[in-house]
Amino acid sequence: MADDNRTAVIVEDDAEIRELLQTVLGQAGFTTEAAATGVEGVELVRRTDPVVTTLDVSLPDIDGFEVCRRIRRVSDTYVVMLTARTDEIDTLLGLDAGADDYQTKPFRPRELRARIEALLRRPRHGPPAEGVDRPRTAPPPGEPDLVGADGLLLDVPRRTATVDGSAVHLTRSEYDILGALVEASGRVVSRNELVRVLWGEEYDAGTYVTDADRRSVEVHVANLRRKLGDGPTTPRWIRTVRGVGYRFDPMG
Repeated sequence: MADDNRTAVIVEDDAEIRELLQTVLGQAGFTTEAAATGVEGVELVRRTDPVVTTLDVSLPDIDGFEVCRRIRRVSDTYVVMLTARTDEIDTLLGLDAGADDYQTKPFRPRELRARIEALLRRPRHGPPAEGVDRPRTAPPPGEPDLVGADGLLLDVPRRTATVDGSAVHLTRSEYDILGALVEASGRVVSRNELVRVLWGEEYDAGTYVTDADRRSVEVHVANLRRKLGDGPTTPRWIRTVRGVGYRFDPMG
């Protein structure tokens, strides 16, 4: 995959919204491909290997959560789910299925473009799909290959995680949050800081962080804990500091 890839796939059954997304992404410099059903969308992603995919949740054949899971089996494209649903459980389902962002309709085109550009500044490759052994790449000078504590290890070059020797599949966002907490081991990392971990320079110290952004972090952390087997009441690694954020504190 070339670094200058600017292909975007749009999976949306509403023709007007599909055309709007094609216009918005086209103006941002993307070559767009569109599908009106989930099955067509998965095939389009498999065939074109886009850098980003926008995905409607309510599709006529299979729902967007299942489409996202199928996409994750064949591609590491950034996935932005778009939906009129506002329930937190839907956000959790979308992120757990492997989405990188979850936006509600009606969306603001400028904000959507900004968030997609922020995604593109993050490492595209998340943890490898099951059964795929991704080659190791050398970490920056002075950075250890493996970090963690108390049975939890992060392989920095591969961006993978293991607990007591068993692999744990994390989404790109879950890995980034866990990596930030491990790096700050012992220090409280606020929800606002974790938003900036996910969105980088788009959210600098002076940028207003929305409640939706903070809730997204909470959902990611809840999913992360579930996958690690780390309960919020008797945590093994991640402790909640009420009203502030989280701290990586192995059995502290």
